[in-house]
Amino acid sequence: MRKDYLQSSSADENEIDFIERYWTEIWDKEGGPQGELKKISSKPEFKIMKPYLDKMSDKATLLDGGCGLGDWTAFFSSLGFNITGVDISKKTVDLLNKRFTDINFITGDIRSLNLTDNSVDGYFSWGVFEHFEEGLQPCIKEALRVLKPGGVLFITVPADNIRQALRGVLAKYSIESVSELHRFYQWRLTRAELAQQLAIGGFKLDVVKPIHKRQGILRSLHHEFGFPYGWFLTRALSVLLTPFVPGVLVAHMYMAVAYKPE
Repeated sequence: MRKDYLQSSSADENEIDFIERYWTEIWDKEGGPQGELKKISSKPEFKIMKPYLDKMSDKATLLDGGCGLGDWTAFFSSLGFNITGVDISKKTVDLLNKRFTDINFITGDIRSLNLTDNSVDGYFSWGVFEHFEEGLQPCIKEALRVLKPGGVLFITVPADNIRQALRGVLAKYSIESVSELHRFYQWRLTRAELAQQLAIGGFKLDVVKPIHKRQGILRSLHHEFGFPYGWFLTRALSVLLTPFVPGVLVAHMYMAVAYKPE
């Protein structure tokens, strides 16, 4: 597992306050909840989830851990699922409850959810478990607690792919230490490390897959070759290269599906 850092002038701010403020600012910059649901069914996360969701009953209960702007929560609500969205940003959750009056959004820390044991059939969380410096285990063990026996966990984490590994090796020779103007941002995991973390937390792993190859290629073109993200050439190259570049080399995220043992 590899740590990523952010430049920050708030080194003295405690972790939970920093995370809430950071993500509230991100969601504010994106304009707050918009209800953008149209593209979700084409996303790789949903395509991986769908066979598992098809096996659930019509009354299945879902949890969106770290729901952000609430698009996924609203999408699954539109499909008829009984779903709750949880996010650490109180401001964002307040806006979500005003925007989606028929959906349950609550403020909370996914390491300590205000939910009863064995209460949800499915739990998904996109790029959230990795943002606590103590590691993924508190999030994983809390997910295990709230899922029903046989319930399914879907998570994504940043991939420590071959490209990132090479960048990490080079960084060791250029940066001797993390300065006081940096603070922890996230963990980055290999496929094997993600599988191991889920096993340690008590889950039975079903699959780990690399996803978002094109986003990884875009980042590589930008960071390693200096191509601006906005260039037409950058985006065209990312589309052309995606079918041919192995996910283990450039995939931006890994997605895992795991069961709570019955």
